[in-house]
Amino acid sequence: MRLLPATSLTLALLLTTPAFAQQGAAQSGSDDDFHTDQGIVVTAPYVRSLDILGNVSVMQGEKLAQDIRGQIGDTLASQPGVSSSSFSPGASRPILRGFSGERAAVLVDGLGAIDASSTSADHAVSIDPLTADRIEILRGPSVLLFSSQAVGGAVNVFDRRIPRAIPESPAHIDALASYGTAAQDKSIGASIDVPLGQRFVVHADGNYRDSNDVRVGGLIYAPALRAHLLDLAADASAGGDAEEAARLTDAANSRGRVPNSQSTSKSAGVGAAFVDDGGSLGISFGYLADEYGIPPRADINELPTIKARQYRVDVRGEVNLGDGLFDKLRIRGAYADYAHTEFDDGQPGTRFTNRGIEARAELAQNDRGGWRGASGVQYSFRDFAAIGDEAFLPANETTRLAAFTLQELERGPVTLEGALRFENSKVAANSIGFDRSFDSLSGAAGLSYQLADGLKASVSVSRSERAPSAEELLSDGPHAATLTYERGNPDFAKETSWGGEASLKFARDGWSMGLTGYASWFDNFIYETDTGLIADDLPLFEFRQNKARVWGFEFQGTAPLAQAGGFNFVADATADMTRAKIVDGPYVPRIPPLRIRGGLEAQSDRVDVRAEVEWTDDQTRIAPFETATKGFTLVNASLTWRPLPDTKNLSLTLAADNIFDVDARRHASFTKDYVPLAGRDIRITARASF
Repeated sequence: MRLLPATSLTLALLLTTPAFAQQGAAQSGSDDDFHTDQGIVVTAPYVRSLDILGNVSVMQGEKLAQDIRGQIGDTLASQPGVSSSSFSPGASRPILRGFSGERAAVLVDGLGAIDASSTSADHAVSIDPLTADRIEILRGPSVLLFSSQAVGGAVNVFDRRIPRAIPESPAHIDALASYGTAAQDKSIGASIDVPLGQRFVVHADGNYRDSNDVRVGGLIYAPALRAHLLDLAADASAGGDAEEAARLTDAANSRGRVPNSQSTSKSAGVGAAFVDDGGSLGISFGYLADEYGIPPRADINELPTIKARQYRVDVRGEVNLGDGLFDKLRIRGAYADYAHTEFDDGQPGTRFTNRGIEARAELAQNDRGGWRGASGVQYSFRDFAAIGDEAFLPANETTRLAAFTLQELERGPVTLEGALRFENSKVAANSIGFDRSFDSLSGAAGLSYQLADGLKASVSVSRSERAPSAEELLSDGPHAATLTYERGNPDFAKETSWGGEASLKFARDGWSMGLTGYASWFDNFIYETDTGLIADDLPLFEFRQNKARVWGFEFQGTAPLAQAGGFNFVADATADMTRAKIVDGPYVPRIPPLRIRGGLEAQSDRVDVRAEVEWTDDQTRIAPFETATKGFTLVNASLTWRPLPDTKNLSLTLAADNIFDVDARRHASFTKDYVPLAGRDIRITARASF
């Protein structure tokens, strides 16, 4: 009920805004959303491409369709600088430059997912990847346009639910279906856009995914945990419990499928938009239902499952303002009602709810002699509650109000950029009399120089302030998902940092290269550590603050090799690494190790053939309570066929991932020691856009 006044005010503002404009690649009028030849338009902050303050990559078209998995984290895990929490096949959140949770924002067209995924690693992100039309990954200071919390970066998912253009045909249909053998994973999704006259368009979509227990390539349990289970089995045998000893021994030696790793997801949405030369206005309603298992540890012997649902309303508008100082006014708003229940052996346990609203308005400036920019305001409210025996933090409300700007000035080969964000954040928990407010001011400045045709060097520096989250301030209770008792600190100060980035980018005649190095120096860095104490029969983990250092790099490059037999032969490579350490203390936990990926591809109008190798290093730079993670090498291959001549509107892809069925575990995962990555997976994907 407390959300209703803010919701009504926001929707009233949006619905009384005059007309809006088409944006991005949709302006081309193409009926092929999967395969556009138009240049990528980075949609935030709506000025150019964030070359200096942003390290932006975009997934769309065939690449996105081939990589789509049940969770957004697994969908993006092959991108430079991106890993995945991989808690289970049903819950996998992106890890950006080693950061997760509040420090790695997951957005829907610039607004938060409004769920409980940042609260705990076992909570799924309430975004169905099957609805994605394009996904942008933003790293570095450009994230200030969306949040002062997301110091690691942001994932911005764009769906089709509010149409951006009027289809030229009587109906525009997009469809995607796939089947994978590793988890007998079946997914299908389709959407339709129908014009109603010259200015109105309506949209509808539906998506379904069902996945069984995932098959892995080796032993389910990692060596250290396997040895622990065998020790427990020996103790049970010595105590005369032969049945328990046999169960633990069988679990320690188990192979094949990870128990209780199944998942099912359903989503549907409808939308409508008015579009003309002066602008556009649209609204959509979406529904999502997830049900997934949490793989158990044999020494815990429980079978938890989670059932989640979300209702969401989105509004988007744009007004063309003409040739004055400002070019466009863009407004976005969303309201969502999210809830999930955690079941223990079929019995309902803790219930999490989150009702929230977000809104933002931005003014984009016209280019005036090389000066351009965008400025705006943003509001968000979250009403969060956890009810049950494992409610490890009290009901709380978080309110954030921010103002931001990005300005860019181009003078010949030199370009200057600056960004600034002020944010007030309030966290209140009435049941315990807690109420704190934080004012944060973050900024960044950068310079780039065109060294030669297609070659640009850039440097930037940033100063960020982040208010502690409710979880970091108020947690105090058992957390079964992570097998810990978690305790926050209500007296935490703001987390502050200085950061720097340097990049070299080249693109010419089919060759491309991007190399970025980054470093951050944190004061009052918030992290979680084992105290060595026991609370409620669980290890007591506390959130603490200290100085920390984070540094790393990202690389990606493409090189044309030859042309023969109607094919273009291309090589590509990516690499990334992050290091994070508490000053005069341990390493930060769950930081992904060095990773290198290389591929060879033969491309033609009708057929693409690709083979790639991904090597991940051992991770031995670990926190005291962690176990080391052995590195692995994955070999993947794919064949894409477009059966229709002179068009890419229909394609079929046959892919083989982890061809040699190796044992692979992501160090960023809480459950890596008993939930490995999938083994050999043969996947067929069909997609159409007409």
